Amino acid sequence: MVFDVASRFESTGRLKESVTMSFPNKEDPTVLLNFLSQLGLERFYPNKLTLRSLLEINRNSVYDEDVSSVEDIPWCFLRKLFKINAKCRNCTQLSNKDDEEEENTDVFDLDLYTAEDSADNKVNLLDLIVALFLCADSFLQQEMALKMSMCQFSVPLVLPYSNNSQCTLMVWALRDIVKEWRPHEMSSSKGFVEDNIVQTELPFFSFVRLKNCTLSKSQCLNHILSLGQYNTNNMFVHRDMKGGDHERKISNGLVEVCWYLPCGRENLDTFPKPIAVASLRGDIGRSITQFSFLFQVSTATFVFLDKVEENEHKILTSLQDVRSKLYLVVNKAENAREDMMTVNTTVKELELPRSSVKMKDPHVNLIEFSEKLSITIRKSMTNTMKIENMLDTAVELGLSEDESTSEHQKKVAEEIAKGIGVQPISEYKNKTLPLQGVNWKKLSQLEMEECRLKNCSDLRLEEYKSKLQKEKQEIIKELGKHKLSKAMNSFIEQSSEQDKVKRDFFLKWMKLKLNAHLQPAMKLSLLRHKLAEECNKKEKDGKEIAELDQALLESSLGIEHYMREMGLIYEFSSQSQHTDDKISRLPGLAAEMLLDGYPLELLDGDASNIPQRWVTDVLMELHNKVGEKSRLLVLTVLGVQSTGKSTLLNTMFGVQFPVSSGRCTRGAYMLFLRVGDDMQSELNYDFIVLIDTEGLRSPCLAQLEDSCEHDNQLATFVIGLSDATIINVGNGELH
Repeated sequence: MVFDVASRFESTGRLKESVTMSFPNKEDPTVLLNFLSQLGLERFYPNKLTLRSLLEINRNSVYDEDVSSVEDIPWCFLRKLFKINAKCRNCTQLSNKDDEEEENTDVFDLDLYTAEDSADNKVNLLDLIVALFLCADSFLQQEMALKMSMCQFSVPLVLPYSNNSQCTLMVWALRDIVKEWRPHEMSSSKGFVEDNIVQTELPFFSFVRLKNCTLSKSQCLNHILSLGQYNTNNMFVHRDMKGGDHERKISNGLVEVCWYLPCGRENLDTFPKPIAVASLRGDIGRSITQFSFLFQVSTATFVFLDKVEENEHKILTSLQDVRSKLYLVVNKAENAREDMMTVNTTVKELELPRSSVKMKDPHVNLIEFSEKLSITIRKSMTNTMKIENMLDTAVELGLSEDESTSEHQKKVAEEIAKGIGVQPISEYKNKTLPLQGVNWKKLSQLEMEECRLKNCSDLRLEEYKSKLQKEKQEIIKELGKHKLSKAMNSFIEQSSEQDKVKRDFFLKWMKLKLNAHLQPAMKLSLLRHKLAEECNKKEKDGKEIAELDQALLESSLGIEHYMREMGLIYEFSSQSQHTDDKISRLPGLAAEMLLDGYPLELLDGDASNIPQRWVTDVLMELHNKVGEKSRLLVLTVLGVQSTGKSTLLNTMFGVQFPVSSGRCTRGAYMLFLRVGDDMQSELNYDFIVLIDTEGLRSPCLAQLEDSCEHDNQLATFVIGLSDATIINVGNGELH
């Protein structure tokens, strides 16, 4: 079809003249639908495959079976991806079960491989990724992008055209990705930066290619980002990889992005600061919208080419600011004088300086050439861009974006997060979340003393018990006087939303906004690393460790604190004469959230207390909501701090308990996983309950006299609740 570039982009003022070119605006929708049908995904298109359904324990998630049909490929990929298994990339063709025949064949007989490697037995990896993102809902897209990033893969930034829709900028899908790095200017102070990658100002480099370029753009990028021969991980799929860049059906026009993050050691780092790198799949002539978008948001754009044909010449000469941000990467073939003439003509018309044209001589190997491109990138790291700030440019150019459906929830979360202002987080907690303050901790200590009766001193036992009871009642009465803060009122109101999608959007926005507004990411990262360093010293400073742990505790604020306050509001509501319906419905709300995959705090790690009335009523509500079909298998992981307990559960079940260095999990959290119908008779359970616990033998608590007692109590508590306990042992712990 004929497409007039200038008529579409004239309002942006970024094109110099009217250019008319012939290229398809959208892929044939029948190709997409036929491909989805081939994979067995047509019933999920568009955006009907949910994260909740994939967390169910069923035969597909339990048994790592061979891929026996093309329809098994998507589920094999997702199963391995959710376990952060980088080998998920290999799930693109049918398994070869005839191992003996394979062992006896001549490895040099290429005809055998060609005959078996038919198109019916494999799927292009990029096509598979695009298909899954088009079929996934917003939360599954976010989880897939996070897991892909954790596997060191590139992730989708712009999805290509789907059936009757524009290509889509995937800002929401990338919102959960948090990265950590150490810029060179901070190396001397051992500083780390940890931040949400969507909200970080970074140099942004784009790599695209003209139609018939024979130089592999993806291989160059892998050498640039992974230090070439020193690292075997390929962030970008290329033609030589299994299921790689060959015969794509629906993924032309896909834009992928990944990040280079320095470790702070100049002899190892290719770049002194973090950078973002985007790659457009396919010819820019077939993806003009994506190319125009990338050129406008990029610090620099590298165009790979062999020669420049008429339409491509018009595309390049229609751009503005080419001298400052356009680089031509020319694959110079032997005896290709005519091709070089077309390149020279374009270079002269664009008035590009000599330094903006990078020639790949056939006698220069790819690693050496990639190092030259790295030098060019280092010299161009001036302008920066936030991915979340690309939205306006995307809308101007006619791209859709994936955040527009949750604007209301975003605004409410922002309003709650703004309440912290410039005050310390500890003060904000005292005002907004008062029930989990000093009185709650005092009450916890009194309840423990009531059981132990260690400090009765000269008092008779009954008198001491009566004294403790009186002190407890006074504190409970005081806690019952607190009224709902404005922030908690908004939180409960939005969490009670009947539309689960709106509620999920709100809770996710709350997490993101709290991380952005309430937790200075750099400060928390520095505290964690400093705490880890102090704990690893041979001669530990107990006072310093305790102060760092307390500072980290006071600087932390997340969804779990609001959920804890919600439980305490219900716990002490019996002391109030006017308990409204909103509060009485809270256990039912928490039960719904448990069913939807949200964890419930079982043991408050800050106060070492269990709100018994709250937890009991939530579990009773849950029992009723599932029709009293609540046969449970309770699985707990227990072990020394920082031995990877949360990571183990995340890898085994594809869930996402928070992980980081230091004492991340405090107390104990429970998470419910539904057992599918196909596994209930075999397992004889309706749900599997995972309990994640804080680490034992924490250096932060080791200086306290009762640290061993605390560990014993925690271990006794969770083991008593469990049907099975995994003891996670670190290196050297058995000696």
